[in-house]
Amino acid sequence: MEKVALITGANQGLGLEIARQLGQAGVVVVLGARDPAKGEHAAATLRAEGLVASSVTLDVTSPSDIARLPSFFTTRYGRLDILVNNAGILLDTPETTSVEALRATFETNVVAPFAITEVLLPLLRSAPAGRIVNHSSRLGSLAANASGQTADCLRPAYNSSKAALNMLTIIWARQLANTAIKVNAAHPGWVRTAMGTDAASSDVIEGARTAVLLALLPADGPTGGFYHLEENLPW
Repeated sequence: MEKVALITGANQGLGLEIARQLGQAGVVVVLGARDPAKGEHAAATLRAEGLVASSVTLDVTSPSDIARLPSFFTTRYGRLDILVNNAGILLDTPETTSVEALRATFETNVVAPFAITEVLLPLLRSAPAGRIVNHSSRLGSLAANASGQTADCLRPAYNSSKAALNMLTIIWARQLANTAIKVNAAHPGWVRTAMGTDAASSDVIEGARTAVLLALLPADGPTGGFYHLEENLPW
């Protein structure tokens, strides 16, 4: 059977394009979406393109939605090979960050990927070559922020949440070092999406490429790294 992938936050933007490119590579893709109607519409769009796609209701902050994931994949597919933790939010600006925005950002950008990954790890361990891709950002690089490479994009909630996601990437890679699972973080670039705005320099096709490359890594590929395309980024 073909590999099966779950992409969170996949009814639009980068998530949908990652699903499309994985589907074009022969992967069965499952689109996680908070709104089931939007998720099914996105999956139907991919099926109309000749890809094998379905959707699953997944509010990444909902414990009940997360708890249902293992039975969904076991019953419907009997496996899960790839997890792309793509869902994320940006609520603050360099000028304005509230405690509430910090909490909400960490809930979606850090706690959710942790909960989803942990509940699906048994299935990924059973896969011949499990892959976990955490969609991060160069704004989460401690080195880039400390050296001023992130210019004025100093968002306390968003940047620190992506730094925390990077740490989870390192920890999982270390914990799973003696398995076939590879865990990496991806920086998509500044992409023209609802979050990235129309001012961004890259389109979603280019922005999805890094996550797709990491999701399809061969057995001799890297683990525990932070990448933009083939470039290894500093933590």
